[in-house]
Amino acid sequence: MRLLRGLGGLLLWLAAALVGLVAVILCVTVILLPLGLPLLGYARRLLALSIKLMLPRSVAHPVEKAKEAARQ
Repeated sequence: MRLLRGLGGLLLWLAAALVGLVAVILCVTVILLPLGLPLLGYARRLLALSIKLMLPRSVAHPVEKAKEAARQ
């Protein structure tokens, strides 16, 4: 399962990098700036999600793990 999460995180990271590159190119052209800014935000969210996928669950969701530990 860890391997699949890591592979999914890697693929999502690559997609976020590609979307970010397209967004930066769109932001450089002043006419397409309104399209580039939301795309840059979307790339940031994709990057954050990919990092969460690559991290262990206890690091990515510390509050949920603390609640589980408190229940036990």
